[in-house]
Amino acid sequence: MIHRNAPLTPTGRLRLARCVVVDGWPLRRAAERFQVSHTTAARWAGRYRLHGRAGMEDRSSSPCHQPRRTPATVEEQVIRLRREHRIGPLRLATRAGVAASTAHRILKRHGLPPLAAVDRATGEAVRRYERARPGELVHIDVKKLGRIPDGGGHKVLGRAASSPNKDRRNGAGYAYLHTALDDHSRLAYTEDLPDETAPTCAAFLTRATAWFAGQGVFTERVLTDNAWAYTKNTWRQTCRDLGISPRWTRPWRPQTNGKVERFHRTMLDEWAYHRPYTSETERQEAFTDWLDWYNYHRPHTGISGHTPASRVTNLSGQHS
Repeated sequence: MIHRNAPLTPTGRLRLARCVVVDGWPLRRAAERFQVSHTTAARWAGRYRLHGRAGMEDRSSSPCHQPRRTPATVEEQVIRLRREHRIGPLRLATRAGVAASTAHRILKRHGLPPLAAVDRATGEAVRRYERARPGELVHIDVKKLGRIPDGGGHKVLGRAASSPNKDRRNGAGYAYLHTALDDHSRLAYTEDLPDETAPTCAAFLTRATAWFAGQGVFTERVLTDNAWAYTKNTWRQTCRDLGISPRWTRPWRPQTNGKVERFHRTMLDEWAYHRPYTSETERQEAFTDWLDWYNYHRPHTGISGHTPASRVTNLSGQHS
């Protein structure tokens, strides 16, 4: 990589050196012609004499001898601890007896990515992908969420007062939040449904596909996990009827469907658990506004701070 302040590229250096070495130009004339100093012209001419064309490339600025560099045995220990325990520079520094900044430099020197960029289960770097256009792939998943009884749950009444509500058979029950999320734009469609059976999931897919079509997104493929409802003929037939190709994640590999998993976490943080609610009705009434804000107004860090709607072409401006 050429230094940003370098006055000459390797091609320019080669031309300068050949003017001096091959054509016999005086150094000062060559320096004036290429608008560099006399010493710079002498340096490139000298390298050309010694190394030819290869000598015109940049060299590393690292010193040849580094007496204070961390010993190789310590570096090996840091790398081994990182691979065995998958811990960050601060904890590595404590175990290896070095500064956290030193541990960080060792990891960087050996090309080990930050923990946020690796799969915690395997330690391998996460391969991030994004479909090229809206509708090419839609992720679908269900989030099971305990309903809030009238009068409020433990966030309003406290743990002791709300303990009878833990009896789900006679209590408030569960909400099954079905979500369809477009891979390219992150545009999301969610419904609160009474269960996650095959007919319910298939009917949700039909409504979600219609909603996306209304936004100018025409679904080509859907990706789900291997839950019972998504492997039945009801789901497969619905996909065929809609002209959609079904896809499934690898077993025990939820990261494949990570975009919708991450949406559900955002949904819980910013809506479901964002403030105390006194009833499930109150929480559901707040959801419509939150989902509209997520789709049309909330900057999404996964798409460089843009909103999901901004990545969908020909979307109406009614939410602006």
